[in-house]
Amino acid sequence: MSDVDLVLRSTRVITPDGTRAASVAVADGKITAVLPYDAEVPAGARLEDFADDVLLPGLVDTHVHVNDPGRTAWEGFWTATRAAAAGGITTLLDMPLNSLPPTTTVDHLRTKQDVARSKAHIDVGFWGGAIPSNVKDLRPLYDAGVFGFKCFLSPSGVEEFPELDQEQLARSMAEIAGFGGQLIVHAEDPHHLEAAPQRSGPAYADFLASRPRDAENTAIENLIAHARRLGARVHVLHLSSSDALPLIAAAKRDGVRITVESCPHFLTLTAEEVPDGATEFKCCPPIREAENQDALWDGLADGTIDCVVSDHSPCTTDLKTPDFASAWGGISSLQLGLPAIWTEARRRGHSLEDVVRWMSAAPAELAGLAQKGAIEAGRDADFAVLAPDETFTVDPAELHHRNQVTAYAGKTLHGVVRSTWLRGVRIADNGTLAEPTGRLLERNN
Repeated sequence: MSDVDLVLRSTRVITPDGTRAASVAVADGKITAVLPYDAEVPAGARLEDFADDVLLPGLVDTHVHVNDPGRTAWEGFWTATRAAAAGGITTLLDMPLNSLPPTTTVDHLRTKQDVARSKAHIDVGFWGGAIPSNVKDLRPLYDAGVFGFKCFLSPSGVEEFPELDQEQLARSMAEIAGFGGQLIVHAEDPHHLEAAPQRSGPAYADFLASRPRDAENTAIENLIAHARRLGARVHVLHLSSSDALPLIAAAKRDGVRITVESCPHFLTLTAEEVPDGATEFKCCPPIREAENQDALWDGLADGTIDCVVSDHSPCTTDLKTPDFASAWGGISSLQLGLPAIWTEARRRGHSLEDVVRWMSAAPAELAGLAQKGAIEAGRDADFAVLAPDETFTVDPAELHHRNQVTAYAGKTLHGVVRSTWLRGVRIADNGTLAEPTGRLLERNN
């Protein structure tokens, strides 16, 4: 213990073995031991005592659209990672699209890394993209350090990132499975979307009808069939349709290598509460009805849904027009995911240990981030300190996102993030951010 330079103490520390009073010893940015609460502080070490505030592992968000470079009016690494740090997130993985260039070649990956390097307040990794023209680039991207590959099965909304048809999906999946990678999928079937009624205007009911559950269900059914045949590892992004849960559960029982995420907006917001014209609530797939949300929570509770991540997809205010058909689809929640989920989880009888599993341990496992996601010896000393019983009302002006547009405006949430720590350094303190010290992460490095 002679090399310990920091001890963090709380009456409630969430570890893989449960919640207990403990002192966490840190040396050179790593957790060296989880000790009894009243353990002697080694000579020369600094003690940080959080009393009854909860010490939890820093959150891991594997689904963030940073949009940098190219669409930095929408977001950027500086603002996204500040918002993440303020919200208790210590690691994020950036999605390959909405930036220019998209992360579809090694050169494009290096461009994005060069932009992010000096701006990252937290640790940042990257997904690659699978598009019709880049099968030859997938293995080089994987070797260059991306954590896997994202594809769309329906139009992505940006022309530089086209979707895969079923034949192209099988080709890319086979290539990725061949070198042991994983394919993460925006699963909406284009034929169901084309057949759905399309009406412009401010009515949320019309928009909801244009993105039916069948589009998700069919796409997931097809994805499972390909994964089963090819022995591939696949991940369903932003599950919205609870109707797909039995398909997914059956596939898991059969040994198909499939994991699933959902998002705070699907688990805390409902179609019934969306005002007409309020396109800050627009996303694809959409926020659905309250009974659908109840079933998603059941899927979380029984393990069919593995993790909860933000799908933070911001844009400029002018793109959120009152017309649901033409407004940009995406919800900004990077800073608010933890309190949003905790508020609903506690109402439904879940514990903070559950939230940590969904938002830290499971996303870290999904990405293969063995050094993240838990408070135990050998892991990075990444923490969030949470006052779980305190409440606050969301004021968009206090968010660190570049564009302060949020579906959570005016909502009262439980859980105030007191501070966030990255490798033993406090990077956020009651909303005040330190200078960036984040690192760029690569797969298995």
